[in-house]
Amino acid sequence: MRHRAVVLVCDGLGVGAAPDAALYGDAGSDTLGHVLDATGVELPNLERLGLLRAAGRSGALPAQGAWGRMREVSAGKDSTTGHWEMMGLVTPRPFPVYPEGFPPEVVEPIERAAGVRFLGNRAASGTDIIRELGPEHMATGRPILYTSADSVFQVAAHEEVVAPERLWEICAVARRHLAGPHAVGRVIARPFAGRPGAFVRTKRRRDFSLPPPGDTLLDRLVAAGRSTCGIGKIADLFAGRGLSSHAYSSSDADGIERAIGGLRDGGDDLVFANLVDFDSAYGHRSDPAGFAENLARFDGEIPRLLAALGERDILFVTADHGCDPCDASTDHTREYVPILAAGPRVRAGAELGTRASFCDLAATLAEWLGLPVAAAGESFLPALRA
Repeated sequence: MRHRAVVLVCDGLGVGAAPDAALYGDAGSDTLGHVLDATGVELPNLERLGLLRAAGRSGALPAQGAWGRMREVSAGKDSTTGHWEMMGLVTPRPFPVYPEGFPPEVVEPIERAAGVRFLGNRAASGTDIIRELGPEHMATGRPILYTSADSVFQVAAHEEVVAPERLWEICAVARRHLAGPHAVGRVIARPFAGRPGAFVRTKRRRDFSLPPPGDTLLDRLVAAGRSTCGIGKIADLFAGRGLSSHAYSSSDADGIERAIGGLRDGGDDLVFANLVDFDSAYGHRSDPAGFAENLARFDGEIPRLLAALGERDILFVTADHGCDPCDASTDHTREYVPILAAGPRVRAGAELGTRASFCDLAATLAEWLGLPVAAAGESFLPALRA
């Protein structure tokens, strides 16, 4: 009987400033801690898995899981670098960023190839720039281009003006052109709907990531004949590589439901799911109350997730970076992330400490799933075993 694993990434759920946070302008950031302080939300199921202790908070001793935290060693604080490192691939050099907007030599070839002219082209909050330029976009049909503190080329368009499929096509053209010194981490399509003064971003977002520059654990699993399933934006972040199947999700609740379905179906060795609402709907929008509500909803699903685990299954809950909704910016934050593990063969209450790299998760998964452990990480499986 084979081992299986499910990894749930709570996108943006940092648990305190990393040692190098000041280099990223993030000294004092603490996504979970600040949300807890601002809202007083209670998370009994996650507390039993060890989340509060992973965040340096007092709480009940974990009765159902092992707990610790991980430090990112890759250069950056983006979903791409975070997810790649979780799968064993470190990014030593940062992706390019454009705080003053993209230069003409970048934008003009994309406009010619895609047959568009962009509005905006500056660093901005996505909701703010859509609110500001949305009416002009609707009048002219010109897509809105913006970036952030992260290495992203984001294009927003109203679904009634530019169909999502056309927006994805424009972003695919941009992805092909953004290479060499201008190889940004991600090109992101941001469809929105509604009327001026009440625009809302829709669920038809797509991320066009750079292909990983080396093999990841996903690649190694597929090469070894194992089955992998990506849920949410996982396929986008890995440019479709290393996945036997994938499914986009319409919400975090949908992503959790798909992960539970994957466990019950029994067909995949690794289910890898990204829960993006923490980041996109609440962290980036400086909404601690919404973040807390989403955490409470996730907390309520923990019993169902645990009940879906078979005798040789293991559940990991982690994050890819921080996105503190209580700080002055709307950008990602350089933070530690939690690493929680649960399952019939996990020793409840096991302390995993501070892991030196997200790659330790890849090493642990490799050992659990029967592959050689790569040099990039150190497995903490011995500390987990019941």
